[in-house]
This record gives sequence, C-alpha cells and structure tokens, in this order.
Amino acid sequence: MPSRSETLASKLTARFGERLRSLPAVAGDVACEVKSDQLLSVCRELRDDAEFKFEQLMDLSGVDYLDYGREEWSTYGSTATGFSRGVNRARTIVTEPRPGRFAVSYQLLSVTHNWRLRLRCFAIDGEPPLIDSVNDIWASANWYERETFDLYGILFQGHPDLRRILTDYGFIGHPFRKDFPLIGNVEVKYDTAKGRVVYQPVSIEPRTLVPRVIREDNRYDQGLKDVPVGAQVESGSRG
Repeated sequence: MPSRSETLASKLTARFGERLRSLPAVAGDVACEVKSDQLLSVCRELRDDAEFKFEQLMDLSGVDYLDYGREEWSTYGSTATGFSRGVNRARTIVTEPRPGRFAVSYQLLSVTHNWRLRLRCFAIDGEPPLIDSVNDIWASANWYERETFDLYGILFQGHPDLRRILTDYGFIGHPFRKDFPLIGNVEVKYDTAKGRVVYQPVSIEPRTLVPRVIREDNRYDQGLKDVPVGAQVESGSRG
C-alpha cells in the first residue's frame, strides 16, 4: 500500500504532468518545482482543486544559490572520522544547471487532506530578480513576500505594498544574499554633537576567520608517532 506522500506525489504527477517537476526530499515529504510563468495558475489549482485543497500557505522564503555546490568545509566525511573539519578551497561539487540565482520556496498545507507540499520556483534572473506575487491566492503571503524582498531583494510583481519590513528604510543592500558583506555597508550611531542618529560608512575592518585546531597527539603531529602513550601523558602533566 502506498504511503501518504507517495499518494500525493502520484496525484500531482497525474494532474499537472510536466508543469511540476519532482524534487529530492527527505522521507515523508513531497517537493516540486514549477516554472515562473506557470506559478500562479498551478498555485490556484493547488488551492481550489478538491483533490488537493492546499488552503494555507504556511511559509514562504527566498533562496540564494550563489556558489551553490562549491564548498570549503569537508563536514560530512570529517565528522564520521572524528576529526575536525578542515578547509579545502579547491573542492567543487558539480550540480545541474539552474535557471537563475534566486528562488522562492513555498510551504503549503492542505487541512482537508492533511498533506504538506514544498513548492519551489526560480525568479526571473536580473536585478532585481522578478517573480509573481501569490498574495491574491494566499493572503498570508503579504508579509512573507515583504520579508523576502527585504532580505533577498526579490521583487514580487503584483504585491499591494512591497517595502522593507525588517531592516530600516535607509538600509543599503539585502543582508541574506550570499555576497552581502559580513560587516554590512552602513553603520548607525548617535551623534552627540548633532543631537541625532546619523548614518556613516562602516568603520570595522573586514577580516576572515578560519578555525584552527591544534592537537598535541600522534593523530596530528607526525613527530609523536613513535612516542609511547604513557610518555605523552607524563610529558603533558609536567607542562
């Protein structure tokens, strides 16, 4: 007997065909991708079709795929061996080509059928990246889209009141973008001479933090390979 997630996946395939592309997901979840020009029509059908009835948009978030598939830290392999992770700047994982840098992820809930669906749609590439607003389909999208616009700079076409919601009105840039500087672009302080809050260029010097692990045992120091364990402990206790 098929599971609930398998049943939903098969119904989505039968109903939407090539308009929805299945995505990898953790066990029990269902995830699909829709093209930007099909987003609104597919979302309306997911909400209104009695077979699906996704009445609620539980969450909406942006995704920045800049440098996706290129990693510096060998986390999975190192964790399994008991060693701390180490930087490897040459490591690259080749992934499938993507239609753009920014995407939007929609978390949908069907109260009627007790189903959940993750829907992903890539924004039209450009500056700013563009995607249609689903605010007219799910009213809960209003603040979610404002938040995503604020943090990622994704412009939701058709949104009734698209403006920043978490950062200040004079904020420069979008802080969740992968290329946003860690120190920011502008700093704010209270100027006692002027008697007001002022904006000025960031005075913090950027720096790169690289974790370093120093182990004084034979796993890390080749010179200690032939030293008996007891001698290591005795030597360490004198220090």
